[in-house]
Amino acid sequence: MRIAARLAASGIVSTVASLWGATATPGVGDTAPDFALSRAAGGSAVRLSQAAAAGKVALIVLRGYPGYQCPLCNRQVQDLIRNAKLLDGLHVILIYPGPSASMEANAKEFLAGKAFPGNFDLLVDPGYKVTDLYGLRWDKPGETAYPSTFLLDKGGKVTFAKVSREHGGRTTAAEIAKAAQLTNK
Repeated sequence: MRIAARLAASGIVSTVASLWGATATPGVGDTAPDFALSRAAGGSAVRLSQAAAAGKVALIVLRGYPGYQCPLCNRQVQDLIRNAKLLDGLHVILIYPGPSASMEANAKEFLAGKAFPGNFDLLVDPGYKVTDLYGLRWDKPGETAYPSTFLLDKGGKVTFAKVSREHGGRTTAAEIAKAAQLTNK
């Protein structure tokens, strides 16, 4: 296990994967791949590198719309909203992946009844472009993306990474806040 962690931390896994045309999920110490996605609520797009240059980022990939609104995504986002004070000082970027055809309507349905704090953005990932870029596509019938959380420092480096290979195992606001505190030292 130690050897695998050292290889991942060195960046060699990402390098080898890119040589083969595969996309590796970023790990601690990696620079997060840059992207720009539109806000679900409308307005200008958000570019990750610009958000990270402005301060720390919590990048959270939801399951999005696997044919229905994911109840665990709703529960996770409600926890983040309810405990938003714990996340002060972070730009919380939520990625909502799904098929391009119905993306706008599904994302608006997901937003309904949620009051996002000013430091939160829900971004739509139509056609799974960012999900694929991050190696998070859960490519099975009825699935979309592996629920994941990445904390980025001001330079865009990953300081915390958690990928759940199941529906549960999501990060909570408290877990994100604790990890962000550890990276402040």
